Amino acid sequence: MPTYILGIESSCDDTSASVLCDGKVLSNLTANQEIHKSFGGVVPELASRAHQQNIIPVVNQAIINANIDKNQLNAIAYTRGPGLLGSLLVGSSFAKSLSMGLNVPLIEVNHMQAHLLAHFIEDCGDEKPTFPFIGVTISGGHTQIVLVKNYFEMEIIGETLDDAIGETFDKCGKMLGLPYPAGPHIDKHSKNGDSKKYKFTKPKVGGLNYSFSGLKTGFMRYIQKEKMNNESFVSNELENLCASLQNTIVEILFDKIVLAIKQTGIHKVVFGGGVSCNSGIIQKFKHNENIENYKSYFPKFEYTTDNAAMIAMVGFLKFNNDDFSTLEKSAQARFKL
Repeated sequence: MPTYILGIESSCDDTSASVLCDGKVLSNLTANQEIHKSFGGVVPELASRAHQQNIIPVVNQAIINANIDKNQLNAIAYTRGPGLLGSLLVGSSFAKSLSMGLNVPLIEVNHMQAHLLAHFIEDCGDEKPTFPFIGVTISGGHTQIVLVKNYFEMEIIGETLDDAIGETFDKCGKMLGLPYPAGPHIDKHSKNGDSKKYKFTKPKVGGLNYSFSGLKTGFMRYIQKEKMNNESFVSNELENLCASLQNTIVEILFDKIVLAIKQTGIHKVVFGGGVSCNSGIIQKFKHNENIENYKSYFPKFEYTTDNAAMIAMVGFLKFNNDDFSTLEKSAQARFKL
């Protein structure tokens, strides 16, 4: 008998629902919240209100697109955390209610675990990473290096001490006058720029941890200083500034991953999260595979950003492992692997 899992994702500002059948995506819908662009970042209160408006039509349409009846669902998987608490509460409350109404198991999912296990969705290609591997979760809210022993055993061995990599892209992009989210715009402009023209701060942090606050502050001060001498500095040098900034961020990321490979002896590097679609990161890690003796894996574009297919995938794996949740468990803004 086929196993149908409904996944619900509501950790930040995207309301997403997906139906998987034995690991194959039948539907994967996401409602984006455009309202946050005018604020230059996600406003938690507005996000939770939008989730309340979106979740019923998104889930309903996901089931319709999957061409199944809701009574065929075997389990409901949902994001328990980490994320914005108000947003998580909308998704978790709906998932619990639907689980009770359909009398099917409820499965809680860690959002960051899902980003890494998205690679095991059926349409992500024939070449799946094998365990153990080094997981790299890079997004607007997280920068983590994870030792992944199997589907359910993961250990964080390095993480940012302050700003996340995606947050750094966005905040630096705001200084350049780029729209939110700025990461994709920096990536686009960097393609025509000189990545070596400007040198920016590379914070010195021990072990496998990261720090991006020093880079962000140094970049801000440099921009302010140059604009005092020339008001048109940013517009004249936008592509070179984007290329140099991106190159610095990529090098900081790369150096720590190479160190992790040497320390663990593991030569498979698996990426997940919204920033994993950055062309500079992909190019850097692919180019150096033979030089540093590792294999890198990047998810399909549609599974890089927050999506419910990855939640449903973890739900499917947990369903097969009889790993179910209870109604008493509440959403957690800080939910560790």
